[in-house]
Amino acid sequence: MRKTLKSSPAEADFLFEIDPEPAAERLTSFGGVPLLIRTLRSLEVAQSVARHIKIKQRQRGYDEATFVESFVLFNGVGGDCLDDFEHLRADGGLEEMLGHAIPSPEAARRFLYEFHSEAHIETAKEQRSLGEIAYIPGENAALQGLGEVNRDLVREVGRRCPDQRIATIDQAATIIGSRKQEALRTYGGERGYQPMLAVSAEMNLVLADEFRDGNVPAAYQGLAVAKAAYAALPPSVKEFYYRGDSACHEYGLVDWLRNEKREDGPQGFIGFAISARMSPALRTAVKAVAEEQWTPYGKPDTEVTRECADVLFVPNEHSEKRDLQPLRYVAVRIRHRQGGLLEEGTEARHFAVLTNIVDWKASRLLGWHREKAGTIEAVHDVLKNELAAGVLPRGRFGANAAWLRLAILTHNVLTALKRLALPAELLQARPKRLRFLFFNTAGRLVHHARRTILRLASNISRLSEYLAALLMRPLRA
Repeated sequence: MRKTLKSSPAEADFLFEIDPEPAAERLTSFGGVPLLIRTLRSLEVAQSVARHIKIKQRQRGYDEATFVESFVLFNGVGGDCLDDFEHLRADGGLEEMLGHAIPSPEAARRFLYEFHSEAHIETAKEQRSLGEIAYIPGENAALQGLGEVNRDLVREVGRRCPDQRIATIDQAATIIGSRKQEALRTYGGERGYQPMLAVSAEMNLVLADEFRDGNVPAAYQGLAVAKAAYAALPPSVKEFYYRGDSACHEYGLVDWLRNEKREDGPQGFIGFAISARMSPALRTAVKAVAEEQWTPYGKPDTEVTRECADVLFVPNEHSEKRDLQPLRYVAVRIRHRQGGLLEEGTEARHFAVLTNIVDWKASRLLGWHREKAGTIEAVHDVLKNELAAGVLPRGRFGANAAWLRLAILTHNVLTALKRLALPAELLQARPKRLRFLFFNTAGRLVHHARRTILRLASNISRLSEYLAALLMRPLRA
C-alpha cells in the first residue's frame, strides 16, 4: 500500500492574519542599535563634533552631533538613500532608545549641503596649470571639521590599544559610479567619482580620505593623503610602513617617504613597497634578468608559474638623488604552463615593485605587498557595498564628500566596537554580519516603575554577548 505523500510546510499558506492597525506597544526592529550608539558616544564623538563643526545658526532643531549620530545609525543599520531616514523615523522604539528623534530626509539633505562650497571649486579651477583639466577642490570649514572628528576617533581607539606600536598605511583610490549629471567620466568611461583613502592595515581604521571627481587620475597628488594618514596615527605608534599600487608611484610621494627628515610626517625610516609603473626602460631591465636568477614565488598553480627576481635598475629621474641609496626593484614574471596551447600564452607578463626595504627576501616582500588587497580593497568594498558610500545622494561635490566621510566614520566606529567590546571571533565580521547578529534584533520597550526596559528577541548566547558589550562602559578606559 502506497503511503500518501505529506505536503511540505513550505507549500502552505500563512496561518495568521495581519492587523492593519499599528501595534500599540513601543516596538523596534533595531533592538541591537544601542551597541553601535554606546560605542559612538563612549569614543566621545559628540564632544569632537562640538569642537570641530559649527553649522547651526539657531538653537532650535537638531544640533551637529545629533545629525552625525543619526548618519552613523543610518549607515550602521543598512540605509543607502536619504529617503531611508523616513523608515527610521517610523520605528517607534528608536527615538526612545536614542533620546532624540531621527532627522527627516529633507533635514538630512540640508545638513549635507552645509559641507559644499562653490567658492572652493572655483578657486581650484582657477589654480590649474595651463592645459590642465583635473583639479581637487579644497574643503570648507565644516568638511575639514568632519575630518578632524574622524582623526579624533582614530586617536581615541589607538589610546585604548596602546600595544599597537606598528602602523602600515595602505593607500589607493576607488571608483564610485554615479549617474548624476555633475559626475565626470573616469578613465573607464563611466561617470562617477574617484576618492582616495588611506587605511591602517593593523587596526582596520580609515585614517584619511580625499574626495575627487572621476576625471582626477589616481596618480594625482597622493602625497597630501599620505601626510594626513600619518598625522592621524596615535602617538603610541613607533614603527612605520607604507604600501601602494602603481598610482602611488609618484615622485613627490616616493621622495617624501624616503626622506627620514621629512616635513609634516614622522621622523625616521618608513619602509615602503609600491607597484612600479612599467616604463620601457624598466621592462627592458626586467627582461634582461638572467634565467638562473628567477626563483619560484607564491603558492603552486596548475595553470601559471610565478617567479621573482631582483632587478638592477636605476631610473634616470630627478627622484634618484646622489645622497640617497638607490631604490630596490623586485620583478615578478608570470607564464602559462602550456603557453603554446593558448592565445597570447607564449608571452610572459612582467610586474615590478620598488622598495627601500633591502634585507627581506624578494618572495617575502612581494607577499607582504600583496596583503594590501585584503585591507584597502576590502575597506573599499565594505564602504561601497555594505555601507552607504556606493550610492552618492546629490550632485553637489561637498555633500557627496561628507556622505563618504560619514560612511568612513561609521566603518571606524564598527571597527572600534569589534576590537573593544565584542568577542574575538567577530573581529573580522562585516557590517551585514553585525546587523544579522545584533543590530536588526526585534525589541519591545516596557515602562515599569518609572523605568524603561528593553526586552530583546534573541537567543541566550547572543543576548549574553550583547549585554557584555553594552555594559562594557569603557569602552571608556
